[in-house]
Parts: sequence; structure tokens; C-alpha cells
Amino acid sequence: MALHRFSFSTLVFFFFSLTTTTISLFEPDPDSISTVYELLPKYGLPSGLLPDSVTKFTLSDDGRFVVYLAKPCEIEFDYRVRYDETVSGRISYGSITELKGIQVKRLFIWLDVDEIKVDLPPTDSIYFKVGFINKKLGIEQFKTVHSCGVSSGSCGGSWKSFLQGSFQE
Repeated sequence: MALHRFSFSTLVFFFFSLTTTTISLFEPDPDSISTVYELLPKYGLPSGLLPDSVTKFTLSDDGRFVVYLAKPCEIEFDYRVRYDETVSGRISYGSITELKGIQVKRLFIWLDVDEIKVDLPPTDSIYFKVGFINKKLGIEQFKTVHSCGVSSGSCGGSWKSFLQGSFQE
């Protein structure tokens, strides 16, 4: 009977050891990544989630990251997206949580994007959590890194620049 318990506990230990090893295979080695555009695909995420104006990034062992942009900017996907000069969060395989520094425009209101997730195994969809709403979008538009436009900083900024340009001699 004691031999049976020993075998069972050995089996349980082996199972947990194998599970831990398998999970760590999904987490890339931060030292082997030179750009944030290489980092995102290693976590199962498309590289075009961030604009082309990233100047540097940091990644800690627990998945917390900070991305620095040259300046705040906006990009037009299915929705208009604004990036602050600093974007931060926690990355794990297939998701970014605790996200700060990315907003999406709905009608005339800018809303914070809290999380970004993809299906595992991968599909053609990506999910954005804004408050209590999850929005499913096609992943194709995020596979390419996009150039960044200048953020107006206010809802009337683009109209103001248009009107100034229209009435100058």
C-alpha cells in the first residue's frame, strides 16, 4: 500500500513539473527580444498593436511593460485609436491586461482600452475590453505596424487646424 501512495505522489509531482515546464515554454526570454514589434508575436499578439513611433520599451520578469513613444498619436483602424506618450500594462501569452495609455473614440467620446486578448488557439479575431464591453475585431488590421498621426489632444483640434489653414492668405 505504501508503494501505491509513493507512485501516486510521484505521478502528481511529475505532472506538476511537466505543467510548469510547458507553461514556461510560452513565456519568451525578454533578453532575446530587441524591439517591441518582435515581443508582441512571441506572446501570440499581432505586432501592429502599437504605432511605428516606439522609441524604447521595458519588460519585467512578471510581464509588466512600459512602451515609450516619440509623441502621442492617433491611428485609424476600424475605430480611431489614441496612444499616449507612455503605454503600460502586463503582457502574458495571448493577452495584455492592466493596460494604460490607449484610448478608442466612440462617437465624440474617448474611452480607455483596459485589455487586449486573442483566441487561443489563434483565430482571425482580437478582443478589446473597454469598461465592461468586449469588442471583437478582425485581427488582420493589426498585423502591420502603422505610421502614427499627430494627436490633436482635443476633440476640436483637427477642425481648428483645418480652419486656420483655410483662412490663411
